[in-house]
Amino acid sequence: MSDGDVDTDVSPQDGGHGEIVHEPPDLPLDYEAFYLGHQEFFHGFAEIHLGSRRVAEQVVHEVLLEILGGWNQLLQEGDLEQQTLAVLHRRVFDRLRRDGRPPAFVINGPIAKNLHAVRNQLELTGSTGGLYEAILELPSRQFTVVVLRHLLGYKTSQIARYMGLDVRTVDYHGRKGKERLRVQLKLPAAPSKRKTKKGS
Repeated sequence: MSDGDVDTDVSPQDGGHGEIVHEPPDLPLDYEAFYLGHQEFFHGFAEIHLGSRRVAEQVVHEVLLEILGGWNQLLQEGDLEQQTLAVLHRRVFDRLRRDGRPPAFVINGPIAKNLHAVRNQLELTGSTGGLYEAILELPSRQFTVVVLRHLLGYKTSQIARYMGLDVRTVDYHGRKGKERLRVQLKLPAAPSKRKTKKGS
């Protein structure tokens, strides 16, 4: 067979049935940079909630396609980090609702191994019964900060970038989330770190 007989449109994997293999589409350069900078975080967030890397990859693929579909509009509207995080959050929780189950970190064993570390980081003492369920009931921003910081281990600066917030705002939501958890779990307040003045 001569070089002229080779059909370059046929994949060697398709058994020669004449299926056309298309080149991947050219992606906007800024979208490619976004993808490279966010994919690890998106997969981690999805996996901790969905409990399966395979399912997380499916959902993140859908998330990234949705973001790509509205890329130009997202860039024009601003708040790219917050908007894309909202897409991720919605898609993950849509999948959980469709599957009729709570987030995996409530029911899966691997996250339970981090329970002791999470409890220490949240400065909670005593029983941890209901901790993860209480996290689920936090307002959206407090929930996101607590999950990213204490379950996924992201630094405050990373969380601030992902959420499009100031570092101080992230710390504020983290403190409010911890306090809400303490009250909801009926745990004693942490000892005050303020020193009282002598003679007062």
